[in-house]
Amino acid sequence: MIQLPVTEIQRFCMHDGPGVRTTVFLQGCPLRCAWCHNPETQAKHGALLYYPHLCISCGACASACPQGAHHVSAQGHGLDRARCLSCGRCASVCVAGALRFCCRMMEPEDVLAEVLRDAAFYGKEGGLTLSGGEPMQHPEAVLALLRLARKAGLHTAIETCGLFDGRYLAELVPLVDLFLWDIKDTNDERHRAYTGSSNRQIIENLLQADRLGAATALRCIMVAGVNMEKEHLQGIASLWHRLSGGRYVELLSYHPMGGSKAAALGRGDDGRPEWIPTATAIEEAKAFLAAPGVTIK
Repeated sequence: MIQLPVTEIQRFCMHDGPGVRTTVFLQGCPLRCAWCHNPETQAKHGALLYYPHLCISCGACASACPQGAHHVSAQGHGLDRARCLSCGRCASVCVAGALRFCCRMMEPEDVLAEVLRDAAFYGKEGGLTLSGGEPMQHPEAVLALLRLARKAGLHTAIETCGLFDGRYLAELVPLVDLFLWDIKDTNDERHRAYTGSSNRQIIENLLQADRLGAATALRCIMVAGVNMEKEHLQGIASLWHRLSGGRYVELLSYHPMGGSKAAALGRGDDGRPEWIPTATAIEEAKAFLAAPGVTIK
């Protein structure tokens, strides 16, 4: 049985492709970006989020946990993550919403049924977007869902970090109307330092997808003091001009909201307010890219 690890199904999205869209977030990502906005999607098989301020110390989680990871006493609720197997049983009995397991397994047919509930709002442009994490961590299940979406006549988009087995591209490209391709950094050394991986396969896959006829939008995270320099912007422009099917470049400002999720995962708040670019810096970056003819959204 093919299943997808779904983190969230978000309706009425306006920034994940054209028109009104339903975005399906999937679990698992090969990168570990220092600025990750969705750290709960990194682990391939789900993760437990804990919000202490919501806990009412009822003890239901301690009774449900087979590993004894939860301890409730007069001092409050303690969570031993070293014992946690991410089974999600504790979250299923938490009436206060203090515990949330961010993954549920769904068959492609059931995901499509959820997406089609919003079909009346899609119009000519809207449809399904797959995001994550990295959807292509689950290639067979993703391809199965996209085939169903194609049969249903939906416009399809996929947001990808680009780091996946390129052998799937020949089958993937005909099923996707728009690739939202994340370009974290065109400087390979810095890409390794801030994401844990080289950007070479990411760019190779992008160019291969383009040769196969993919329509692509480049989504570029802008991080003040890290990658907002002319060298990187020139790299984006150069990459854009190599694409036959490039639609536009979108500059995404870093925000520290992922830090609160990291804290709920037990890692501590790693949000960096000093990384937020100013509006002026974003406008200057747009102007720099527009000068050599890059289409900016």
